Amino acid sequence: MDLSKIIEKKSGYAKYMYQEIRYICTRFEKRNPGSKGEEQACVYMGDVMKRLGCDRVEVESFKENPKSFYGWIYITISCVLAAIALFLIGVGVGGKFAVIFPIIGIVLIVFGLMLALLQFGIYKKTVDFLFPEETGHNVTAYKKPTGEVKRRIIFNGHPDAAWEWPVNYALGGVGFEGHAISCALGAVFYIVISVIAVIQKLGGQDLSTIFHVGLWGLFFTPFLVGLYFMVNYKRVVDGANDNLTGCYMGIAILKALQDENIEFENTEIGVILTGSEEAGLRGAKAWCEAHPHEFDDVPTFIYSYDTIHDPKYLLVNYRDLNATVKADKDVSDLFMECAEELGVICKKGMVPPLGGATDNAAFAQAGMRSTGITGLNHKLESYYHTRKDSYDNMNLDGLADCFAVSVKVLEKFDEGAKQ
Repeated sequence: MDLSKIIEKKSGYAKYMYQEIRYICTRFEKRNPGSKGEEQACVYMGDVMKRLGCDRVEVESFKENPKSFYGWIYITISCVLAAIALFLIGVGVGGKFAVIFPIIGIVLIVFGLMLALLQFGIYKKTVDFLFPEETGHNVTAYKKPTGEVKRRIIFNGHPDAAWEWPVNYALGGVGFEGHAISCALGAVFYIVISVIAVIQKLGGQDLSTIFHVGLWGLFFTPFLVGLYFMVNYKRVVDGANDNLTGCYMGIAILKALQDENIEFENTEIGVILTGSEEAGLRGAKAWCEAHPHEFDDVPTFIYSYDTIHDPKYLLVNYRDLNATVKADKDVSDLFMECAEELGVICKKGMVPPLGGATDNAAFAQAGMRSTGITGLNHKLESYYHTRKDSYDNMNLDGLADCFAVSVKVLEKFDEGAKQ
């Protein structure tokens, strides 16, 4: 079906997204994962989609432990600081402590780093049980075609917002990433010199030099201590870009179809809003567990949007979750093809190591055909997870371009349903 009329009106639908996002940011409570505000936004957007002609709209709840996602920080940093103390005491005192204490320190640091890898690197629920349980919410909405369903396309976003990252707010991405890298270097530094100290002690060598090297390594301790304050749980950002823009990409398409009185014959359109992405994709993972065979009937493509802001950074992420999860190539290629056809700047890329993830990763891990679409610089900018992520810091051109490409994707996808 020709959707060129909708594409021509992309600026108007970008304004619609802006108005709706402003409404949510100013009328509802803060939307941290598992919060009342997250639920309020889910219920509101579900009602909007009912008015836009969706036949089935469900708001579902799930249990989670939101603060566990960053919980590894306190355990890991405590392990590293304890290892530093053990090294200095053991090597300084000497005797059997010069072997036993550094070995204990090595074990602590390795344990802490493994915990970080599991909890943040690949988003496993490693320490969730240690943190308070909350209730998160997802929204599932479908608009049926007039005839038999032969294909299905899903537009996905997450309605929750992040807790603020103070270092990124104060120093920007360079400062934030530099801080994190300094902490990692500090941990590795003390592993290395602990191993050297053990070898030297067992070889009967003098430990005075390696002890002084350990003292120089105290340079890293302010950075390590500072990581305790990486997240400010007392301030929840508005999350206008991250990620109400992702939620409203699909909702705006539903509105456009209703405005133009367009009904598809064989293509079912869905919008899935998965909560608590900022707590480690908890909503998307819960959705996949609750709907394990939802898409077994017909070919289904899922597009997960996250932080659609600057048009020059529109990106199809062929790898996700710190570059550990592959997106579906056909789903990704279709978006790239449509962008090229419309003359919209769009690049191939990935969510890099230390870059986190989009909800696409959860869908892909569950065996679904999906990809992640982002519109931000993966070299973090000052609005990412800070109070600057407000409705008055949105980019209408970025929204319009992504919307236009998404509509073109729908058009081409529907053509496939008729073949």
